[in-house]
Amino acid sequence: MLSSTPRRRTATALTGLVLAAVSAASLVSCSSDSDDNGSKSSASATATASFSGSVPSALASVKESVKASVSALASSASAQASAWLASVSAETERANRAAKNALKDVDGKGNATADVSLTGKPRSETAGLLAVVVNITNSTDKTTSYAVQVDFRDPDGKVVQTRYVGAEDLKPGAKAQPLAISTEPAEPQLTAVVAKAQRY
Repeated sequence: MLSSTPRRRTATALTGLVLAAVSAASLVSCSSDSDDNGSKSSASATATASFSGSVPSALASVKESVKASVSALASSASAQASAWLASVSAETERANRAAKNALKDVDGKGNATADVSLTGKPRSETAGLLAVVVNITNSTDKTTSYAVQVDFRDPDGKVVQTRYVGAEDLKPGAKAQPLAISTEPAEPQLTAVVAKAQRY
């Protein structure tokens, strides 16, 4: 009685492998046979009889299919981000270049940091990119222009990306809300800070 135990265990193991083969095959492809009178049992019998170690190949196909789907999603996200960035107007880009030039000779944090604050935008509205609204309010009694430098810092405080935005000829009490956009990956999480702000 004891000597028959290994044989039973072997038979059980083989049965498990056969069932795994049938399950894997059904995951990889679905039969289009519409015969409801025994087509499923026939397919199972065929798969069981012809099982010769092809399951790894089937599982590899599933793995490659998943990898291809993930790659396609990543490409789609990248395309959406590029399209959203392209929607930023040429006029905004010109103003941003002017802001950078206005700040190049500014020492310290500038004379207008009190007039500037940042508000985050949901990534669902920015194709997954990190973007902040730069809120600029002219608190003076004269029409003036503003230049703002926004730094994006990692958890260690290191500046990994810098953006410049501006508002030109802003009337007293008026507000402007340009965007500062980071194109860095979502991880690690970055924090946006106003590094400089200058009225000119």
